[in-house]
Amino acid sequence: YYAQKAEVKKQIDEIYHSHSGVDGYRSMTAYLERKGYRYSQTTIHKYMNIEMGLHSIVRPKKPGTKPGRPHKVFGNRLKQDFHADRPNQKWCTDFTYLFLKNGDVRYNCTIIDLYDRSVVSSITDRHITSDLAVRTLRKALDYQHPAKDGLILHSDQGSQYTSKAFIEFCESVHVTQSMSKAGYPYDNAPMERYFNTLKNECTNLHGFRTEEELYRTVEEFAYVTYNHLRPHSYNGYRTPFEARCA
Repeated sequence: YYAQKAEVKKQIDEIYHSHSGVDGYRSMTAYLERKGYRYSQTTIHKYMNIEMGLHSIVRPKKPGTKPGRPHKVFGNRLKQDFHADRPNQKWCTDFTYLFLKNGDVRYNCTIIDLYDRSVVSSITDRHITSDLAVRTLRKALDYQHPAKDGLILHSDQGSQYTSKAFIEFCESVHVTQSMSKAGYPYDNAPMERYFNTLKNECTNLHGFRTEEELYRTVEEFAYVTYNHLRPHSYNGYRTPFEARCA
């Protein structure tokens, strides 16, 4: 028992530090299961948080953002049901911040398809605005052509998604909005996971001197590495492209 426990805690320590401390006990439980260590979340919480003192690094607030007054807030249609029966049925979206070598911040807006976790749209820009959210959604729709009135787009309650401009655009293209409950990041967990992967496996490993270099690298990661080369556990370790075309 003690030898097995020591081995599990060793694995926890290796995973935690190789992922730059971003994993909480829930994701740690999943990573351990991939390695053949099947334990309950309660047990991993005890080992990781209580006995080892390892906690997920909380993602800091996005710099330069100010909460806007919402034009309208929508209910949560997904309710953490992140399964989709077909492509272009349920999409998730969010913003994250990325840095240039000189400390300047840039913002990325991404949309992923819950059917296969593929990135269907990704745009990085200087400002975190409703216009960036609209452009990202328009880009996704131009490439995917989902069935009319058949698409749910899930986001948080950020001012970009509750703005009059974004809501009116969604209505004009027959996209149904869904929103996480305020303060519940797990309501949009697939987006959190994608951004963690983007940073851990891509942007944190580089020092970008120009915004063009940053933008190009993020797009290559999203559309090439993530969609076509990187195995995804959700797809039984097939790539999103392989799962989409199966």
